[in-house]
Formats: sequence, C-alpha cells, structure tokens
Amino acid sequence: MSLALTPAEITTVKLSLKLGVWTMLISLLVGSPLAWWVSRRDTFARRLVSAVATMPLVVPPTVLGFYLLFFMGPFGPVGKVFKIFGLQLLPFTFTGLILASVICSMPFVVQPLSNAFIALGERPLEAASTLGANALDAFLTVILPQSKPAFLTAAIMSFAHAIGEFGVVLMIGGNIPNVTRVLSMQIYVYVENMNYARAHILAGGLVVFAILTMLAMQLLNPRQRAGADRVRGGSSRDGS
Repeated sequence: MSLALTPAEITTVKLSLKLGVWTMLISLLVGSPLAWWVSRRDTFARRLVSAVATMPLVVPPTVLGFYLLFFMGPFGPVGKVFKIFGLQLLPFTFTGLILASVICSMPFVVQPLSNAFIALGERPLEAASTLGANALDAFLTVILPQSKPAFLTAAIMSFAHAIGEFGVVLMIGGNIPNVTRVLSMQIYVYVENMNYARAHILAGGLVVFAILTMLAMQLLNPRQRAGADRVRGGSSRDGS
C-alpha cells in the first residue's frame, strides 16, 4: 500500500487548508469585536448573544447544517435575497462552506477571547485612557498584546475545527469533487466504498494533525506552561 497521496487527495488537502485559513481569518475578524462586546457588561442581551454564538458547541452539526441550508436555500430568507439580486445561492459552494464553517467555529473564538478580556478587567483601559488613548488605540496597544495567548488559541482552534468538521460540511457543501470535497468528506467516501486502506491514511493524518494542534496550543500558551511548572514544582517539594 502506497502512503503517497493521490492527485484527488492532494486536492482535498488543499481545499481543507484553504477552508481552514479562511475560516480562521473571518472568525477572528468577526469574533474579536463580538467577544469584546459580550465581555463588557453582564446584561441579558449580552448573555443571549453569547449563548447564540457558542450554541454550535451543543447543537448537533447536522441540525445546524439543516437550518443553515434552509436559510441559505432558495426558499430561505437569505436565499430569497440572493435570488432578487441575481446572485448564486450559497449551498453547495465553497463560499457557503466557508460561511457555515465560520458559524461552527465561532465558539472557539468568542469563548477564549471573552474570558481573556474579562480577566484583564478595567484597569488597563483606565490607565490607557489617562494617557489620552482612545478606545481603538487602547484595544490595539493594550488589550491585544495582553490577550495574545487567547488570540493564538482562538486562531489555532478555529483553523483546526474547520479542518475536521464533517456534519455541516455534508449538509452545506455536499460532496462535490474539486469544489467542496474536503478531507472529512474524502474519508467518508472511502469508507462508503470500503476502501479502508486509503481511509486509514487520511484519518491517521488528521489524528496526527489533532495531536500537533493541541501540542501547539500548550507550547504557545505561556500561562499553561507556567501552571504546569508550578504543579511540577509543588510535586517535587512534596516528594522531598
């Protein structure tokens, strides 16, 4: 059995990486101000928005994909608007796949960022304000650098989740070669055709990718490393 990827598999890898990069960039662009907004005050509206943004964590991907398919389809509100302007409908296109992936990845951006913003508190903003910085300057020069570990976590997790997503990909993207057939769908095709040898190669690659992703998060997050060092230091003192 050859471990080399076939041309079709190389195409699915490229599509998956492209999906992951676009999902990560758009999720950070949309999720950062959203996380900032929900972290400012504890009101019912902010709790509701936060709940909606993190809903994909508990809603089955096929359910989420079904409703996205309905809203973006020809009889849904988004689809009707697209039809009025003569635009191509989003289901079963790579653009629609990106949009669905961003929605599914939003919890992995909003949660770590909002937690980081809450942990910083108001003091850094007050200090920046006394120095004459406006809200945007304070965010870019104070909040953003101090929240770098959270942004790294959000970027890595949104990218990795987009690579491994299946349910929403199946509902929104379908299984169109060279268009929406990403790695998860290629594995599904192999298993459906009982080509377990090729499925093992791709699935094993995703397992390694997942392990490397979690390892990268730990290495890039200094707070996790510091916590681990404290635990090891406490254990050694107890043993002595």
